[in-house]
Amino acid sequence: MSTAITSISEGNYQHLYVVIEQEEGKPIPVSLEMLGEARRLMDDFNKKYSSQEKVVAIVLGNNVRKLCEELIFYGADAVIYAESPELQYPRNLVYTKVISDIAKDKKCISKISLDYEAEKFRKPRYMFFAADNIGRHLSSTVLTELESGLASDINKLVIEDLEIRHEHKTKGQPIKYNKTLEMYRPDFSGFLWTTILCLDNRNPLTQRDYHPQACSIIPGVFQPLKKDTSRSGIVIDYIPNLDEKDLKIKILNRKIIKSAVDFDNRKAIISFGRGIKDSPEENIKLIGELAKELDAEIGISLPISKKPYAVSESINSRYIIPDRVIGTSGRKVMPLLYIAAGISGAMQHIMGMKESEFVIAINPDESSPIKDECDVFIKGRIEDVIPKMIEELRKQKVLMEVRK
Repeated sequence: MSTAITSISEGNYQHLYVVIEQEEGKPIPVSLEMLGEARRLMDDFNKKYSSQEKVVAIVLGNNVRKLCEELIFYGADAVIYAESPELQYPRNLVYTKVISDIAKDKKCISKISLDYEAEKFRKPRYMFFAADNIGRHLSSTVLTELESGLASDINKLVIEDLEIRHEHKTKGQPIKYNKTLEMYRPDFSGFLWTTILCLDNRNPLTQRDYHPQACSIIPGVFQPLKKDTSRSGIVIDYIPNLDEKDLKIKILNRKIIKSAVDFDNRKAIISFGRGIKDSPEENIKLIGELAKELDAEIGISLPISKKPYAVSESINSRYIIPDRVIGTSGRKVMPLLYIAAGISGAMQHIMGMKESEFVIAINPDESSPIKDECDVFIKGRIEDVIPKMIEELRKQKVLMEVRK
């Protein structure tokens, strides 16, 4: 039998805060995706728990006031914005301070929840960041300031009441944790889910609350809501309190560097996975030849990005790079033709390429999950199949030239 123990400070935690990233006053896509998922979660939360907790967007920048209504149209109940020339571009030290201050601010809460005793408020109940270069760094430093835990690279979220028995958290006793955010991510194999929880210590010897329950969310996983201009909400102007030590890091020049890997403008993509293992260097070169014949870009599965095989530095630096990863930890692609060479079909990878128009899989194991995701399955090893594909493509090109 479990013991239902609610934190003595349960009322100190309210709402789901979403940290918005924007470029030149426009939210980046993952920000709207997070808002959409936050809206869905909190609608269910409020119905289940008969409450009225809010989705609160936080946006920092310069001249970002005009963005606030847009965020409400996409699911926020309230937007807290901070404007300053010092906030025009993300600087981790400054952004960490301002976001952490906002997350603890009682005056903002008094405007968001009119029927809530704002003096009780300590921190948000939940908090979302983007799992990109900015968000991954920012989420870790903000949660350090807020003295709570963080789950990274999440692609599924559920709020439930859970019965937990844990040697340290509950002193071995079964205890019910209410309103727990279950944060899921695929493990390294991509075939199994890992569930991450941020739980309070209920052991009398080490009792302590951990809030907000927070995570960074992989871009492209959730769908944004359709823009609803009939929605209304609260907009709060937050004046940041910055001093000289906060501004010791300056941005002297800034350029936006696009990915060197151009998936978006290619009609064909060839990705390879651990099926290259028998002859890594030679197999990658074969894939490069096929890509040249098809004018295709080359992608990789997540395990390949961990450099499991010894290859030359020229191959390593050109192909075994994070920008080429396709899947929930990398890029989402939608080419006309997608060739999966030596890829087993882990859910992590499938999520990144399942919207491709036509999929060909090359794999010696016909029981591989990728077989269920492709239009054509070629049973065979990379080193046996790809040379025949290259040969046939070259023959077809010669025939086409002759017909001209």
